[in-house]
Amino acid sequence: MSTSATQGDTTHVMRLGHSPDSDDAFMFYGLAEHKVDAEGFVFEHVLRDIQTLNEWAREGRLEITAISVHAYAYVADKYAILTHGASMGDNYGPMVVAREPQGTEWLKGKKIAIPGTMTSAFLALRLFLGDFEYDVVPFDEIMPYVNAGKADAGLLIHEGQLTHGQYGLYEVIDLGKWWHAETNGLPLPLGVNAVRRDLGAETMAALSRVLKASIAYGLEHRAPALAHAMQYARGLETATADQFVGMYVNDWTLDMGPRGQESIRLFLKRAAEQGVIANEVPVDFVE
Repeated sequence: MSTSATQGDTTHVMRLGHSPDSDDAFMFYGLAEHKVDAEGFVFEHVLRDIQTLNEWAREGRLEITAISVHAYAYVADKYAILTHGASMGDNYGPMVVAREPQGTEWLKGKKIAIPGTMTSAFLALRLFLGDFEYDVVPFDEIMPYVNAGKADAGLLIHEGQLTHGQYGLYEVIDLGKWWHAETNGLPLPLGVNAVRRDLGAETMAALSRVLKASIAYGLEHRAPALAHAMQYARGLETATADQFVGMYVNDWTLDMGPRGQESIRLFLKRAAEQGVIANEVPVDFVE
């Protein structure tokens, strides 16, 4: 998937990293299918899982990339956050599941399968639970891992939040609901689009416009954008994929606004206060 455009004699190739998920595919449908003005940029879509994108961001490998909000703590020197493209859990989010119905107190001392130590889900669970024993497991293997008894519980991201019942698993806590109650109604910040600072203010602002236009186009043309996203829906029924996309591509994604920015700052501030990250990081946003 690449968008072709030239500006004068110069082609501005921008590598755009995102995960092969239906919500990201929906977000970038407008770009991938040449539906929006690319303002002279050629976008090379680089599809990798979020853990890989988080690690690459530490090297500054891609010009624009999806990253976990947690990972921003380690790449703030190289990247600024775009005010659109965010995945926010508005009173829902990553959840911990177990083989039997359990209360949250039961989690203490248990081994939990997690999808990666730089994910925002892991950071949210650390803020809720403190230190705990964990196994790092690819996100799409966590439910069978828990089902097989290899861990006491599992931390689910992506569509597992909707499909865990099919594996006979029970929700122990929804971290989005916890954060909402904890912060007077703020959404749980999970993923953001980040742009490399060394591109300069003008280019960063232009890229921001183009990517926002792509998100707006998808939201305004939901049926074709969803059809495009279904190739990354990992076997979900269309209705479930539509529900999942709606959870993470919505008004918060189009513009996180002051409350979205406040939530990101608070999330990373609490992480520093609890020692999950070494120190508080300044958070810069590109409008």
